[in-house]
Amino acid sequence: MTTLIEVKNVSKRFGQVLAVDNCSLKVEQGTITGLIGPNGAGKTTMFNMVAGAFAPTSGTIWLNGKNVTGMPAHELFECGLSRTFQIAQEFSSLTALENLMAVTGSRSEESLFDACFRRAKVVRDELAVRRKAEEILRILRLTHVRNECAGNLSGGQKKLLELGRVMMADPNVVLLDEVAAGVNRTLLNDLASVVESLNRDKGLTFFVIEHDMDLIARLCDPVIVMAAGTVMVQGPMAEIRKNPEVIEAYFGGGTAMGRAS
Repeated sequence: MTTLIEVKNVSKRFGQVLAVDNCSLKVEQGTITGLIGPNGAGKTTMFNMVAGAFAPTSGTIWLNGKNVTGMPAHELFECGLSRTFQIAQEFSSLTALENLMAVTGSRSEESLFDACFRRAKVVRDELAVRRKAEEILRILRLTHVRNECAGNLSGGQKKLLELGRVMMADPNVVLLDEVAAGVNRTLLNDLASVVESLNRDKGLTFFVIEHDMDLIARLCDPVIVMAAGTVMVQGPMAEIRKNPEVIEAYFGGGTAMGRAS
């Protein structure tokens, strides 16, 4: 199995606080890999380093065999890594359809020359983008709000729309950040079904950080558990839930206390 994300001996300090301590993990191609841990485990810090929000203090991060340590998010995007956010970041004044079409513009090969002298090509390209966006709205079950301003959508619909924007970029791997936050159970079930479908039918790889253990159990295999800034254990959720070290970390206080999240 091909490794898409590999974190090697990564540490991160914020002043005197050691948030991640010599941590290593892998995300294999074609998996939905979960990242969980009690408050203060270092999982959010780890996730943000993989996403390019900030660089590790030491260690390396690899994406599809390329050293991307410290690479900013926009460069990781060009390398095929996309992420969603805990709070959806839609273009509120644009329609749902326009939100999806806007993503491709940043990666388009359209030039000023094309716009001035090759109008037919520009029109063809725009029609292709529109068709792709319409199909993604159909997959997301958002066709009925295609012409609605994104700012008027519910929290769950905004999460679905953000996933759609990620899909427009044709990524190799998607980082899902707390997708369950602020989403009702019906829409969360829709979102989970979309993730499962993309993984099963298109082979898309996901790396998921989440507090909703039911969602993790449904989607993820393997699950990586962090505590006290290190990886404690990795495996299927059924085994994770019975692991005495994990139970102690979540419910017993222990070493998971007093660390940055």
